[in-house]
Amino acid sequence: MKDQLEALVGQMVERGIHFDEAINEFEKKFIKRVLDRSHGNQSHAARLLGIHRNTLSRKIGFYKLDSRPHRHS
Repeated sequence: MKDQLEALVGQMVERGIHFDEAINEFEKKFIKRVLDRSHGNQSHAARLLGIHRNTLSRKIGFYKLDSRPHRHS
């Protein structure tokens, strides 16, 4: 996994992606994955993320995330 992360960071740097954009995209995708894993339960997701439930709620709004679980077909 560390090698994959290194490769991804390298690609992002080469494409000129700014730090803030990279951080926001990572955080958004990480939160969405945990919400999906928690079946949309924000309290459970917040515990898994190690953040307060209110912080998660703000981030869901900021990133305009749908907290309902994503259905994989």
